[in-house]
Amino acid sequence: MTSKPKLVDSRTGSSKVSRQPEVQPIPPLESAPVRFFLPLNIAFYLLLSSHAIAALYAPIQDCDETYNYWEPLHYLTHGYGRQTWEYSPEFGIRSWAYILIHAIPAKIIGLLSHSKTTEFYGLRLVLAAVCASTETRLYSAISRILNPRIAIVYLMIVAFSPGFFYASAALLPSSFAMYTSALGLTCFIDRRAGLKTASGIMWFAIGGLLGWPFAAALILPFVAEDFLIAAVGGNYIFDVFVRYLNGAARSLVVLALQVGVDSLFFGKLIVVPWQIVAYNVFGGQDRGPDIFGTEPWHYYARNLLLNFNLWFILAVISAPLFILQSLILNQASTAQSRLRTLTLLAPFYLWLGIFSVQPHKEERFIYPAYPFLALNAAIAFHSLLVWIGSSDSIIFGKIPTRLKFAGTLPVVFLAINIGLLRIAGTLTAYRAPLEIYSALNTPGLNVTGQNICLGKDWYRFPSSHFLPNDSRAKFIKSEFDGLLPGEYPEWNFTSSYFPGTWIIPDGMNDLNQEDPGKHVDIEQCTYLVDSQFEDTRATEHEPLYIRDDKWEHVSCIPFLDTSKTGLIARTIWVPDIPLVPPKYRRHWGQHCLLRRKTVE
Repeated sequence: MTSKPKLVDSRTGSSKVSRQPEVQPIPPLESAPVRFFLPLNIAFYLLLSSHAIAALYAPIQDCDETYNYWEPLHYLTHGYGRQTWEYSPEFGIRSWAYILIHAIPAKIIGLLSHSKTTEFYGLRLVLAAVCASTETRLYSAISRILNPRIAIVYLMIVAFSPGFFYASAALLPSSFAMYTSALGLTCFIDRRAGLKTASGIMWFAIGGLLGWPFAAALILPFVAEDFLIAAVGGNYIFDVFVRYLNGAARSLVVLALQVGVDSLFFGKLIVVPWQIVAYNVFGGQDRGPDIFGTEPWHYYARNLLLNFNLWFILAVISAPLFILQSLILNQASTAQSRLRTLTLLAPFYLWLGIFSVQPHKEERFIYPAYPFLALNAAIAFHSLLVWIGSSDSIIFGKIPTRLKFAGTLPVVFLAINIGLLRIAGTLTAYRAPLEIYSALNTPGLNVTGQNICLGKDWYRFPSSHFLPNDSRAKFIKSEFDGLLPGEYPEWNFTSSYFPGTWIIPDGMNDLNQEDPGKHVDIEQCTYLVDSQFEDTRATEHEPLYIRDDKWEHVSCIPFLDTSKTGLIARTIWVPDIPLVPPKYRRHWGQHCLLRRKTVE
């Protein structure tokens, strides 16, 4: 009998020429490779370095991260902050349990550093380390069970892609679900010590309950595989039932703890994951997420192409490529192996398909599927390398190996460099909102007890962590006619704890209808944040404060003018030098902190 080609030698761990990325359904312990192309500790440090840079320098991508997560966290740790309608007990579609598990390390960092800004960046670094840990575990499983070459490609994608860079240290439930998706996927891949179905279910449940409920859908292909094998095998149905009962029991414990915490904060019995699903799916007319904007079906495809370039294309073709190799090229594999590989590839397609047809789209919605995108792309790239490297290939068989390698390497370097250029472009173009508030610490400025006001730039506010302790962020009227965040009732250690979590605030609604009570008169503002670009024109509610003689400039920082900057310069970093043709240059506006001039 002719033995089937292996991805990895089970005794030495060395790579073998294989005709397809065969994945054993339940590989025995001795089949695991004994080495990695890159040791686990080095892989972890590489990922940690990448994510730490994001934690320290990446701008906040979405105002939802500020107002729905950083501000509630600031309220728990400092007693004040801005409150969105989602946290009103009347609606309750955000989990305080999620905020609490982040507030604990944030408070510890704040107590040790005596700095709210350090608390902000310190928590981001904690998130970066957690993200790197989950990705390293998945890297280990891929290397041991699938193939070290697949693992090293996965590692490159995770470490150098803009998508992972933005998501890794973000305080978002979708980023949290990305972490748990990586751990859940690890459990379903790594079966060396037996099936880890219960643990996999638990991790996907944690991501769905404490993070984002819809992330739990990523487990469906693994569930389908288990029950299909059980139905065919017949004798395994009881074992499958026991494993899923075990996983369900663990998930119910997590749910019970979450319901307890959320009910305590909201002051009533509440199941937040259900509240989120009910709002998004059964919101009713003139309600639901669509009132906040819709995008065409190809929004995610364009976004993923920007943030993953070549890797997204490979992820999309991974399943067709595998089917081509298995059927058309008649490559050897078992039915279970083919099913196992298709199961690993399926979650990314499932997620992309589900969310591409939803009218309301946000970049962060795709975060939970990032580990699957990276795995799909790595498997596809490995498959292409196997095909190119095969001496039986009609097209590539007669090309010398060194020439093949020389032709492949530049493609990888190009994909990595495009990703790094996009990261550099983002860091240099949009960091102004994170930097502007440091000027409030300038000696001689009277900031104590003063209001820092936001008009048209309200959505760029990074959070109250960047304001001095005795200052407050306030909103003035702008052309925005939707519902702005309100303010939590302030508390301190001598008063009742967190009254803003259970008191129903005034002026909240789920229709995005403006509430004039969220504004203050500009006369109450000592400081004001404003921006100006080349095409900025004064309106009734948005005068050009930067040019107003009543205000003096405390600090102004360049901010990319996207309306005047071309596609290439918006997409990647372009040096600001005269040699660059004008149409390819980046054009700049300014983001300024202003202070009201005193009347002498």
